Amino acid sequence: MNKISKRIGLLTTVLSIFWATGCSDFLEESDPSNFTVENYFTQPAHGRSSVNAIYAPLRDPLSSGFGGGAWMMTEFATGLAATDLGQAVNSYFIKDLRNTSDNGYGQTYWTSYYKGIAGANLSIAKVPGIPGIDPNEAKKLLGEAYFLRAFYYFNLVRMFGAIPLVTEPVNLQSEQLKPTQATPAQVYDLIVADLTTAEASGLPWTDNTGKVSLGAVKSLLSQVYLTMAGFPLQKGATHYDLAAKKAKEVIDSKQFKLFSSYNDFHDPAKKNIEENIFMIQFKTQILPSNWQVSIIPYNKNISQYSDETGGIYATSDFVKSYDPADLRIKEKQFYFTKFTNEANRNLEVDLGGYFIYKHFDTVAQTSTANSDLNWAVIRYADVLLTYAEAANEVSGPSADVYAAASATRLRAQLPALAGLTKDALREAIWRERWYELSFENITWFDMVRLRKAFNLTTKKFDNYVGHKFSYGPTLTERELLFPIPTPEMRNNTNLKQNAGY
Repeated sequence: MNKISKRIGLLTTVLSIFWATGCSDFLEESDPSNFTVENYFTQPAHGRSSVNAIYAPLRDPLSSGFGGGAWMMTEFATGLAATDLGQAVNSYFIKDLRNTSDNGYGQTYWTSYYKGIAGANLSIAKVPGIPGIDPNEAKKLLGEAYFLRAFYYFNLVRMFGAIPLVTEPVNLQSEQLKPTQATPAQVYDLIVADLTTAEASGLPWTDNTGKVSLGAVKSLLSQVYLTMAGFPLQKGATHYDLAAKKAKEVIDSKQFKLFSSYNDFHDPAKKNIEENIFMIQFKTQILPSNWQVSIIPYNKNISQYSDETGGIYATSDFVKSYDPADLRIKEKQFYFTKFTNEANRNLEVDLGGYFIYKHFDTVAQTSTANSDLNWAVIRYADVLLTYAEAANEVSGPSADVYAAASATRLRAQLPALAGLTKDALREAIWRERWYELSFENITWFDMVRLRKAFNLTTKKFDNYVGHKFSYGPTLTERELLFPIPTPEMRNNTNLKQNAGY
């Protein structure tokens, strides 16, 4: 049984391998099913392939169709998203604040991200012992593995709270086969340790193939510190200072910059460069990105895709809360309300809502039905706003804070921020995060760490608990976490369900 377990675990890793470059490079071995832990990790190339496999689970939540998509989970939880996809019950359970532990979106995140963690644990344990591997190459490979493990844990702890902390490869004889839950503080300790290790691993500042870079490591570490400063850990001033300093290192590196046009968000030529610090990799005809069907309206006949699901779009209340002069709400910037008919591109179709254009692949939608877009995980815009928020908390308004907080506003053709008190600037930065980072799986995490929600009528911030969505439901304390999926509770009796589920 031990050998079978190891074979299955390695198969999961090997068969999921796709180069992080997004290119068509796969393992050349003719029969991967013959590999086990015992006979793999025998040559330097195995180190690279094992680490490549850790990236694969990043893609799983983005898969979308008539059942919705797991990536929508944290978007519907904000109260800023709508849907016309009646059969996607998981979306409605979250959107209407009636979520249960049977929700398949949570199961996708849990299963996929622990799969990524398992792959990282295997590489961390085995790469250093590969015969003949260059020590510097091994160190960089481990840097990628530590970053990815930290990323998976960072998302899981924010979604589910107290979670199992598994740091070694597991087989059927492992004590951690049915692990108990660690406290959030313990999980964050591992995340910081992993990212600190990755930071010292010799990775380059940038990597236009899509692999983890030093810029990605420092950017994620700044986000982690910012989160630790808020809820649930409430580390406060010390961690706001750490977040500001780490984000400033990224800014001062001069390796990244904002795109000049929002069109660059959905231009495959802009993958992994400039504003795109870290992305989930896809490649047309090989591994095409798979959310296009979810961001177009339901059966309006505008797309080459046969599935027009209307899976997710912005509520009109949210879009109308932007400054009317904001470029981001102009047609085909962040959102779109009309498009041409699939059979007659001279005929314009009113879509009946504010659909998400920042993730839209024009070529795929109008001709190929095979998208070449990556999914942005960390943008430079987020780094700037992280620095602005954290630095303002530490020492209040300054020239550097105003510059970082205003950069995305200036691109949106809005005036720079100036002359504000610390409290007023804090909320101005929060608003800018809501508007700039919308529908990028960021806003709900901001809501939870701040315990705040944006009131679309007053343009102020309500307390999270008791905030009423514009379409009716009211947030309660239980919505600060998602429920641990039912199958996990059934299979591991050591787990305790989150309150209210």
